[in-house]
Amino acid sequence: MFNVQSYSDSKEKNYELVIKQLKALVEDEPNRIANLSNAAALLNQFLDRINWVGFYLMDDKELVLGPFQGLPACVRIPIGKGVCGTSAGNKETVRVEDVHQFPGHIACDAASQSEIVVPLLLDGELLGVLDIDSPEKDRFNEKDQEMLEKFVQTLVQYL
Repeated sequence: MFNVQSYSDSKEKNYELVIKQLKALVEDEPNRIANLSNAAALLNQFLDRINWVGFYLMDDKELVLGPFQGLPACVRIPIGKGVCGTSAGNKETVRVEDVHQFPGHIACDAASQSEIVVPLLLDGELLGVLDIDSPEKDRFNEKDQEMLEKFVQTLVQYL
């Protein structure tokens, strides 16, 4: 379905290719869990220098662990708590250079040093968040944020 060898030196072009691959994976599949699982696996295969990627989904006014790639993780996160809960509560992306400096950070994996969380919004409704952790500080920049937001905008159309 896709070929890792076709990635280039351009971060933006690589993200655009991954977004096309995502669309090919999810466009004919109506199952939300299958699509989230493939999206997490695709990002895990594509992104370097990360140690966890996955989704937390809204369930009865809190975030609950969904499909992911990485070590076992925290199962429930209250809205407003930690990086994921803050992103969900504000309905906006949160990019953290050093998680140890983030007030109320929830440490599921001690190796994590930086994090980006992108809310999954469909017509203003919060479905959940995409959470990505890295074992190195300042792993994610503005381009990562911009392109991961595009990735999520594509994905939510199929949820």
